[in-house]
Amino acid sequence: MKRYLINVLASQDLNEIADYFTANNIEAGERFFQNFARRCQQLVNFPKLGINYTEIRPDLRGIPLDGYIIFYRILDDGIEIIRVVSGRRNLPSLFEEQEP
Repeated sequence: MKRYLINVLASQDLNEIADYFTANNIEAGERFFQNFARRCQQLVNFPKLGINYTEIRPDLRGIPLDGYIIFYRILDDGIEIIRVVSGRRNLPSLFEEQEP
């Protein structure tokens, strides 16, 4: 059965995003997390849907969602969500100290 996993860093990212929406717009936050879950399930079914970010990390892929990028890698039994960050961030710097 195909599935998606959310690693520790992505979980921290999602907590920060939730805090932001809680303070600013709960309805927008609910929509974001519903869309996030849908997008992750879509990636499980079509893992190559996202864009290659091999210039940052060899196995890294990403897909946009409401101004954020869901970074993931393909696993044998699904995908692993690695980070969920604003597309405005310095993306290469987010992965400099992480092992592939």
